[in-house]
Amino acid sequence: MLYFFVCLFALVIGYYTYGKIVDRIMAPDANVITPACRLEDGVDFVPMPKWKLLLIQVLDIAGIGPIFGPILGALYGPVALLWIVFGCIFAGGVHDYMSGMLSMRNNGASVPELVGEYMGMSARQVMRVFSVILLLLVGVVFVLAPAKLLAGITGMHVGIFVACIFGYYFLATILPIDKLIGRCYPFMGGLLIVMTAALAIALLTGDYAILPNMDFTMSTHPGDKPIWPLLFITLSCGALSGFHSTQSPLMARCCTSEREGRQIFYGAMIIEGIIALIWATIGMSFYNSPEALQAVISAGSPAAVVKEVSHTLLGPIGGTLAVLAIIVLPITSGDTAFRSTRLILAETFKIDQKAIAKRLMIAVPLFLIGYVISTQNFSTIWRYFGFSNQALATMVLWAGAVYLAKTAKLHWICTLPATFMTAVCATFIAQAEIGFGLPMDTSILIGAGSALVALVIFMAKFGFTNGKVALDSAK
Repeated sequence: MLYFFVCLFALVIGYYTYGKIVDRIMAPDANVITPACRLEDGVDFVPMPKWKLLLIQVLDIAGIGPIFGPILGALYGPVALLWIVFGCIFAGGVHDYMSGMLSMRNNGASVPELVGEYMGMSARQVMRVFSVILLLLVGVVFVLAPAKLLAGITGMHVGIFVACIFGYYFLATILPIDKLIGRCYPFMGGLLIVMTAALAIALLTGDYAILPNMDFTMSTHPGDKPIWPLLFITLSCGALSGFHSTQSPLMARCCTSEREGRQIFYGAMIIEGIIALIWATIGMSFYNSPEALQAVISAGSPAAVVKEVSHTLLGPIGGTLAVLAIIVLPITSGDTAFRSTRLILAETFKIDQKAIAKRLMIAVPLFLIGYVISTQNFSTIWRYFGFSNQALATMVLWAGAVYLAKTAKLHWICTLPATFMTAVCATFIAQAEIGFGLPMDTSILIGAGSALVALVIFMAKFGFTNGKVALDSAK
């Protein structure tokens, strides 16, 4: 139990220490007029209070990632908690903060435009296609996953919930952000936080051995899957996730001051890290062994774990409320995934979004494509999501590093996690069956070599030139 509280304390302290360091390096200016105020259009650029933006950002970035990912990560043992803590503070929080702040400083631009701004037109074009495909997959999966959970609770046909969720997504995509999202999300965010805290208290005060296995030396995965690099691909949203960078611009268009960035972007990541910490701890403590946890996952996916844990710890009523709070997560990320896709396409084709007819011009075909995808068996394509998600995070971190180097700021806060994640992604795609299927030793060498090459290229072009100035600026 002590280890859990040490990790929890570390996340909170990380926000107040490293989060302030990152914020100081970025040097937010309270006198700058933000896009929300300068470009206010009543649709996407809408000033909103900071507390609302924080809760909306938590729900935007969460999805099922900070629950399903940590449940799967729990199979690897207590080292998963270390990745949640260190990944959240030094990688995920920085990634989310940089994507939000860079968007705010570039007229609320979406992630493809941000990457292109600092890494060139080729990167911009690749990211446009990559982001749209990724967001469509996320949006569709976040229709099917909650629909199946709701069907399991009510006994109604899953198709009814698919239609209802698609209808809600359509409204959330085209309506002004403060009319539906701005009004509903704060309540749903509060429900999520309360129910997650209730599960943690029930577990810690119940008759359970909290984190009984503290062996950090080896993976406890029943399938003998190695920690490197699979843990860092599997456990993404609770530590580092590229999907978050597609969502941060939504709130960057609603911030009324650059000084709000640390609380909204870095702070939301820390909250997600706490949620992930709780669910990883549940996975390692509620079940007697990784094999027992794996059996439940194999029988019904991580959703079965959520249902069993919630009803056991909180009873029928509390368990149902907890499951409903968890169902909120994919729904409140799926709608903003479609909304983000609309904005990316609008930026790409230069279509102003103030008039509803222009929004419908993009949204209608977008949802038709989404519906077609939802009828297909795209499980093979979806297997690439974990890799694609972390590859996107790596690209955003490198873009942040370039920005910091170009503006004579301490770029290492982005350069180090970007280098680490380059090694993770390169090793994974070299070794995985969906990649090149190479032996692990060879894959590790390729990963390390790729990270080294990326770092050398960056330092040769940006790091050494601006390094001394950056250090002086940070002082």
